[in-house]
Formats: sequence, C-alpha cells, structure tokens
Amino acid sequence: MRLASGGQIDRTQTIGFSFDGRQYEGFAGDTLASALVANRVRVVGRSFKYHRPRGVFTAGSEEPNALVTLGRAAAQDPNQRATMVELFEGLEARSQNRWPSLDFDLLALNDLAAPFLGAGFYYKTFMWPAAFWERLYEPFIRRAAGLGALSGKNNDAYHEKAFAHCDLLVIGAGPAGLMAALVAGRAGLDVILADEDSRPGGRLNAETIEVAGQPGADWAEDMVEALRAMDNVRIMTRTTVTGAYDGGTYGALERPAPDWAGHSDAPCACFWRIHAQRAILAAGALERPVAFRNNDRPGVMMAGALRAYVNRWAVSPGKAVTVFGNNDDAHRTVADLLAAGIHVAALIDSRPEATTDLPVRRYAGAQVTDAHGRGGLEAISIATMSGIDKIRTDCLAISGGWNPTLHLTCHTGRRPAWSPDLAAFVPCDGAVPGMITAGACAGDFSTHACLAAGVAAGKAVAKDLGKRARKTDLPRAEDAPYRIRPLWAVPGKGRAWLDFQNDVTVKDVKLAATENFTSVEHMKRYTTQGMAPDQGKNSNVNALAVLADATGRGIPETGTTTFRPPYVPVPIAAMGAGAQGKGFAPQRFTTSHAASVEMGAPMVEAGLWYRPGYFPRPGEKTWRQSCDREVGMVRQAVGVCDVSTLGKIDVQGPSAGAFLDMLYCNMFSTLKVGRTRYGLMLREDGHVMDDGTTARLGEDHFVMTTTTAAAGQVMKHMEFVHQALRPDLDVSFISVTEQWAQFAVAGPRSRELLNGLLDTPVDDDSFPFMGCGPVSVMGVQGRLFRISFSGEHAYEIAVPARFGDSLFRTLVARAEGMGGGAYGMEALNVLRIEKGFITHSEIHGRTTAFDIGMARMISAKKDCIGKAMAARPGLVSPGREQLVGLMPTGAVKQLTAGAHLFCLGEEAVRENDQGYITSVGFSPTLGHFLGLGFLKDGRARHGEEIRMVDHVRGVETTCKVVDPVVLDPEGGRARG
Repeated sequence: MRLASGGQIDRTQTIGFSFDGRQYEGFAGDTLASALVANRVRVVGRSFKYHRPRGVFTAGSEEPNALVTLGRAAAQDPNQRATMVELFEGLEARSQNRWPSLDFDLLALNDLAAPFLGAGFYYKTFMWPAAFWERLYEPFIRRAAGLGALSGKNNDAYHEKAFAHCDLLVIGAGPAGLMAALVAGRAGLDVILADEDSRPGGRLNAETIEVAGQPGADWAEDMVEALRAMDNVRIMTRTTVTGAYDGGTYGALERPAPDWAGHSDAPCACFWRIHAQRAILAAGALERPVAFRNNDRPGVMMAGALRAYVNRWAVSPGKAVTVFGNNDDAHRTVADLLAAGIHVAALIDSRPEATTDLPVRRYAGAQVTDAHGRGGLEAISIATMSGIDKIRTDCLAISGGWNPTLHLTCHTGRRPAWSPDLAAFVPCDGAVPGMITAGACAGDFSTHACLAAGVAAGKAVAKDLGKRARKTDLPRAEDAPYRIRPLWAVPGKGRAWLDFQNDVTVKDVKLAATENFTSVEHMKRYTTQGMAPDQGKNSNVNALAVLADATGRGIPETGTTTFRPPYVPVPIAAMGAGAQGKGFAPQRFTTSHAASVEMGAPMVEAGLWYRPGYFPRPGEKTWRQSCDREVGMVRQAVGVCDVSTLGKIDVQGPSAGAFLDMLYCNMFSTLKVGRTRYGLMLREDGHVMDDGTTARLGEDHFVMTTTTAAAGQVMKHMEFVHQALRPDLDVSFISVTEQWAQFAVAGPRSRELLNGLLDTPVDDDSFPFMGCGPVSVMGVQGRLFRISFSGEHAYEIAVPARFGDSLFRTLVARAEGMGGGAYGMEALNVLRIEKGFITHSEIHGRTTAFDIGMARMISAKKDCIGKAMAARPGLVSPGREQLVGLMPTGAVKQLTAGAHLFCLGEEAVRENDQGYITSVGFSPTLGHFLGLGFLKDGRARHGEEIRMVDHVRGVETTCKVVDPVVLDPEGGRARG
C-alpha cells in the first residue's frame, strides 16, 4: 500500500520490525501505524469489552484502537499508541487483549452476547448471591479488566526528570505556534516551543496546503531553521505538554528519538516540570467521527488521518476509498486522494446543499448507514434521497467536524463554552492564568487565521512582559471558511460506536439517559464513555450530543465531562524518575554506621536512615537478651546512642523567637540563652504534627530538633509558615541534620564519661538540666545539650560530622570500660516507654495535645498554628481516647502493639472498642511488659483493669491502666 512517490520518509533507509511475530519493513520517518498500513495490516487490536477487531483510526495521540505492547520480559511496555511509536530497527510489537491470537480470539464470543452486556450490566448482574462477589465475580472481573499487561518483573529501565524555566512556553508547533514563537523570540523573550510530534509543523505536514507560495511542510522547515538559529528559543520535539498547574507550572513528557532505541544508557522518557511566566496554547484541533452502524470496522478511519498517511507517509489505507463527512474537509480529502492517484469510490456529504467540481461519484444529503466486513471493511450502505445504495470499498474516511484541543485550558477547573457556529466547544478567556490560546484550539480553522492568531499572541505576550515585538510579515495562506452542518449519529438499527476502545455505543448513552443517569458525569461512569486510554478525545463531544438529544436538552446545558491531566498517558516511572530502587528509598547512613556494623549490630530503617537495632555480645542468643542488657547499662552505668538522625534546623534572625512562637504551641521567645526547651508543634487542623527540643545558642540563634521521621515534613511546614503566613518576620533557617554528628550519653556515669573527653569539665552549675552551649571535645569545637530521652542523667554531644566516627568509637570504648556500652533502637524504645515519652507511634496524625496530656502547653499568651482549631469542643472532650500506661495483669503477660482495648465482660467487637495500644516493650527494670496506648477518658481510669485483644496475633490478656510515666515520675534521675 506504499505510494510510488511523495511523503516525508527516507526511502533510502529501510527499517525491519515485527508485529505479532511476523517480519515487516518500513522506512525511516515511518510510525509503527504508517508502516503497518503500508504492509496492509488491517487488524491491529481488539476492543475492550466485545473483543471486536480494530484497525488504525487516527494518526496522532488521540488514537483509540491501535494500542500495542512493545518489547518483552521486564522491558514489556503495554498500551503504546502505534501512531506515536517511531519506527526503529528491531522494533518488536504485539497486539493486545486477545487470546490465543489476534486473528482467532476466543473472547470475541462476547460480541455474540452483546444484548446482555450493555451499559451497567456489571451493576445489574453481579449482585447476587452476595457470597459470590468476593470468591467469583471480583476475581473474574479483575482478570478481564485492562488491555495490555506489564510483565510483573522488575524493570530497570531508565527514566529521567528535568526542570526548565522560560518567559514563554508555546504548546504546539503548528502554524500558530511557529508564528507565536518567531514573534516572541525576535522580541528577546526566552521561549520554549514544545510539540508532541517528531516533526514541527502540525497539520501542515499532513496537508498539501501552500504557505508563502511553497508547500506548508517546507515552509514549516524554514521556520524551524530560523527558530533554531535564535539562542533564546528552544525547540522540544516529541514533547507533549500533559498538564497545566498553578503558578505557571506545566508538566511535559518527552519521548526519545528512535536513534536512541536499544541504547542501554538511553532514558525511556523524560518528564519535565516547566515553569513559564506566560504560555500560548496552539495545540490545534482533533477531528471527530460520525456514529453509524458498525462504524468500528477495520478500514474506517478519520479523514484527516487519511490525508496524513497519504501526504506525509505516502501510504494508502485502501485501494478504493470512500469519503463521508458533514463539512468541507471531506472535499479536501478527496482532492488529496485524487492528486496522489488513489481511486475514490465515492464522496458522501450529509449536507443536501453541498456541491463539488471534483471528478468523483457524489452523494449529497446522504448518510452512511452500515459498514460491512468483520475482518476489514468490504462495503458500505448509504441512505440517499431515493433509497439505500451499497458500494464496495475497503477504506472509509469520515469527518464529523473538528474539536479544538482545549484540554489544558480546563486543567485548573474552568469549563469550555459552546460555539454553535463551529458545533464545538471553545476555551474560555483566562481559563488558566498566564495562558492564552491561538489558532485552531481557539476555533480559528483556516491556515491564514492560525498564522494571524500566532502573530497576535506573540505580540500580546511580548508587550505583557515589557518587550517590543518587531514587525512580522504575515505569509500568504488559504483562508477558506469553515462550513459544517452537525451530524452526530446516523439513525438506524444496530450498534453505532462512540467510544471505540471501551465499546460504548449510541444505544448505551441512550440507555443511561433512560435510567436517569442524565448528568454527563454520571453517564460517563455508567457507560465508561471516555475512560479509555484516549480519554474520549474522539468521542466525548459526540456522546454528550447524543445525551443532550436523549434528554431533550441543548449541548451547552448538557455540558462536558471534566478534563484532567495528564493529556496523554504518562508512565508512572517517568513521573517518579529517580525514585527506582534505592532512589525510591535512599539509604542514609550515620557517621557511626561502619562502627555499628563492625560490632555486629543489625540495621533497621528509621525514616530514610539506617540505625542499629541492638548490639549483640558473645553468649547472647536473642535480641531480647541484648536489649535487656543495654537497658540495664543505661539505668545502672552509662550508654551511648547515635541520635544524629534527629532533624536539626538552624534558625537565625531578629524574629527567630517570634517565628518559633508561631510554630510551637508553647513559648520560645522567652527562652534564655544557654537553655533548651521541649516544644510541641500542631498542624493547622489542631492535631499534633511533631515534638522535639529547641536550644537557644544566642540572642538571635536557635537550633531546633525534630523527630527522625518528620524532619522533612517540619521543614516544609516552616517554609509554608514563613512564606504564606508570616512573611513579615525577619528570620532564616536551614537544615543542618547532615552537618552535625550527635550522640546521646545517658546513665548515672554519663557526666564522668564526658568529663574524660571535654577540655573543660562540666557540672550542675555550668550545665544544669536543659542547659546547652559550646564545648571543646579533645580540641574539636562542639555543642553540648543536657537533655534526656531515657529519663536518666544524660547529655547529647554534637560535633561536626567529619569527627562523628572517631567520637563514637571513643565514647563506646570508654563506656565499656565503665560497665556500659552502645545501645540501639530496641533499648531506646524500652527506655522511653518506661518514662512515658511519646514518638510518632503516639503522635500519628490523629492525636491532639489534649489526647497526650499536654493541653496546658498551648500558651494563652500568644497565637500559634493550630491553636484555634485545637480548642474545638470535639478535640477536648473528656470522652476522647487519652494517653495511658498499661501493665499486664492476666495469665498472659504479653502486650502487643496494635491490640485493642475493651471493658471486662464485653464482647471484643468494634462497637465496644475502648482504645488501642501504640507501643510496647519488656522492661527489665520492672520485670514485666509495659505499654502505651489510648483509652477513652483514660486519665480518669487509672487503676482500672481493661481487656486487651489482638485479633491478628491471637493474643488476649487483662491489663491495668496506669500513668504513662511509670519509672521515676518525679524526674529526679534526669535532674540530679
């Protein structure tokens, strides 16, 4: 089916590829779709529900039918649009949604059952018996869902992400986009011109239209050369702008050129975040079909796509082509076919007044009523003024009009407006702040109008950004009016398709209206219209027109469905590029990591950090033995623990104290220099976000610590508060977590250990409880904080990170000489549970300061984030679940985190739930398990016995409700 001459392909470069195991050849410049058409491959896939054969339907990203799987094994890439896959040597493609083969698909039996599989049949069929849903219906439906499939194997394919900034982003490199970029570029603006095609020019590449006295495609090439010569203009081909977001931010997906195919170091795709001061949307328009019986036959395609295959790729999808339309584009298609020497069987125009001078068989005021030939189009039936005619044809090109490609203008929530003159929706002015529309996507369908709109848009943006646009001559081009008489669906019996991929028919939409799904959004979900990979680009307007007719409303009153990003399918791997493997969960090691591993400590993940769980010693066979020993060391001698993973944020400036007052619920501006204070941070909704200590090192200098898990969250929260809520405050802050290695030294002999290292020894006077300040550690300047997370006399000593490994080894060696040593996360957890200290097990996002017994920390002297919301009656009700301590009293002495609490004698069901346990640990100090949890009105129930039930682990016991602080409630050990 390849034409003897013409096209924009390189006939000197033959490329071999395979489809469903058969070898074919194409040329450089072909897409997979054009190469399949050239090789007379008519059936390329099967539809979703009925498994009807499908052929190539369009020539662009709106393709609903020609979806294929590329590659094999882990690199298997499903649901790729053949129209967007550029041909390269060795390309392997396979059809989808068929078994055992494309030609013989057993599931095509679904088509025979079509009367029983109409819209909503899932909801009506799989209701009873109820027990069948989980065991039979749901597994069956899930297995049947989808088109292509991933391999299920780990794919190490490489994707990239990138960021770009510009004055102007021009979306679409058709005539309007090229002119807009030229005007803006000459005005001195920094311009990015993005187009999803591999060849700029838009529709000019698919037409025989002349611009400035030369073929449109040649004119586009000259324009591209002129733009590439400008240093301030960047042309990004194969780049689809997928979404418009707040603040002038746009997402874009860039595909690699076929030259990179098979290169191990080549990315599969790159996802761009582009920030532009202004944007011009020049994305063109998409042609829509007309629904009639069996209009889904392979061989039926869009008229504009047919012109693209003939003019750009020099292939003819048929030997006897028929053209059917309701607008003048049908006549343009016939003219191009005749010029290429292709036989035109007939021109069918649904408009009675239509005339033509073209030497073809013509039907005016006629409509195609049926298409014949299941494996490929063989003939069509035509309803004329005198009756039904039937003609033989193997390709039918249809044109139901054009829809402006306005999707990006709706991504921030605005709806488009209906234009009766165009019989299409057009974008609203100012739909996206900073974006204007130009060309066909704004409803200007002639080439002259597109060129003029591009010039006007470029000038408007240049003026808006304070630049002077140079005079630009407008090239000569056709300026034919757009004439159309709407035709959405041809009346008649049988199924007429709207959504080709999801098998949604006119009958389905009418059934939805009959069953009162009259909202366009309800109809969409009831029928699955527009939910295929093409997102209804071809079918949505036709479907809502049918719905409008069925409900007796106009199209404007019926409205449109919501357009959401992305505009085209985007691989999750591209959006999350860099987050694969360790990129998804980066390994962060403390300075003591190597020493801990040498000591045999198993490492556990804490946030993104790796921390030692415990430090086993010879003779210890279980982790509990090591943990119990380490707890005992801290309580009786001295222990060393690396706490460098705590978030450390340096806050400086004249307003630093006021800024911290806004962040924390308690007061920090009154904190004295050389002192440390515990703080509680609330979210805006009044719930606890994080806790930690903040030290005042100078009048305008604070160091804040956060929990390991919430360090990033707190930093983002601080940025938001500073930029959005209190930009008036003169304060700067930065994370210094990685810059300081910090170690807890805890236990009765902690001061003795430290004084052996400090150049100036400390005592209670120089470093009282909650004191802080600079120290010299064996000649190295560091910081010392007298704070305790164990309840013992303790310190945290910090030195620059490069000294961390040496200091840790020195501390541990000296501690071991004093009957102590290193302790890990397990012992740390037990120590804090004995003291009732909270972590994110307790402040898990649903608890308030009232719940954890810290409501009095919310200062009445100042405002803070979350203060007003925390005072809501529902958040301070005595009946809320409150933090308590728990001791086992039953025969089973074990407590388990996650278990739920019930009153004695009551059934352990949800309705009787009294609370839950958040943290547990065996206390070697007390000789039994301890737990922390939340119990309804818990603070008033100390001394009460409660029932613990763990349905998951099968553990049940009784426990006593106690104060969360079980060990040394007066705090004498820490302060002494």
